[in-house]
Amino acid sequence: MAAAAAARRISALGLASLRGARGYRAAQCTELAKPLILRDLPASPLQPHQVRVGVQYCGLNFADILACQGLYQDRHTPPFTPGMEFSGTVMETGENVSAVKEGYRVIGVTGTKAMAAECVVDEKMLWQIPDSVSHEDAAVLPIAYGTAWLALCRRARLQPGETVLVTAGAGATGLAIIDLAANVFQAKVIAAAGSDPKCELAMTRGASHGVNYSRGSLREEVKALTGSRGVDVAIEAVGGDVFKAALQSLAWEGRIVVMGFAGGKIPSIPANLLLLKNVSAMGVYCSRYQQEDFPLFSSAISSILQYCQEGKIYPHIGAVFNLEEVNEAFNHVLQRKSTGKVIISMK
Repeated sequence: MAAAAAARRISALGLASLRGARGYRAAQCTELAKPLILRDLPASPLQPHQVRVGVQYCGLNFADILACQGLYQDRHTPPFTPGMEFSGTVMETGENVSAVKEGYRVIGVTGTKAMAAECVVDEKMLWQIPDSVSHEDAAVLPIAYGTAWLALCRRARLQPGETVLVTAGAGATGLAIIDLAANVFQAKVIAAAGSDPKCELAMTRGASHGVNYSRGSLREEVKALTGSRGVDVAIEAVGGDVFKAALQSLAWEGRIVVMGFAGGKIPSIPANLLLLKNVSAMGVYCSRYQQEDFPLFSSAISSILQYCQEGKIYPHIGAVFNLEEVNEAFNHVLQRKSTGKVIISMK
């Protein structure tokens, strides 16, 4: 009787429970502002609309680091597994899942949980990877390119032939903005970064000019490069004085999009600068679109995958770390050694 009851329980729970007994490897934040710890975690049973993905690569975002320090706007209580985006292969699907099947190559977006060998997500948060796109390149796309697309297309309404200034131009999202603006939207790009090598990298990825704002006036450089006209669009990710210089560099009816504050200082906006040139200041927060306008967010991811399949964009991977090296990967980003996207390999 007991054996029969146990068999029925296993049958009801399905394969997920067996996998749960096996467990999987994950990086966990067990205490804020402390190094992550690798743990073997039990796999949870799937809900009808959920998918279990075997993760190949997890993209590392600055937001992951902030979350593990307790400084991100979306707070997480330890213990938790960081990781907002991933590429991988579908292992198992819930009974109501129809969009993907076992064996599909996918990218996915999730608030946490992706820095692990397995990740369970709702099926709507997955997109199939085209055959011509590698798992490595695919892992770069969701957050960096999703944010870039939303900033340029949805918020700034960038038009062909316009001039774009992007700060933190050698970072993952900065390079994604350059890639999309130059190669998809046919705009002219001025990239601003904190060193000559970073400016040179930005120019190899599609920027027409590079400005090292650590050794000169960003405003004066942009003025010289645009014949005193200014730029139509500025995508700003540094904050502080760099934000003010970017705002002052806008042309008549220019648009500045706030993307982050990598420099650590959240600036105030002098409203008179908005008035004098009839300029617009706005923000872009990729994750909020998932909640407020999911069809638009999904369309952005689908468009980016198509651009990648067609060879219009070329994701730049700056470094690859193994899961066992996750703390080294965090330090690599914190010490500003990274260019482009840092990804974590689960292989």
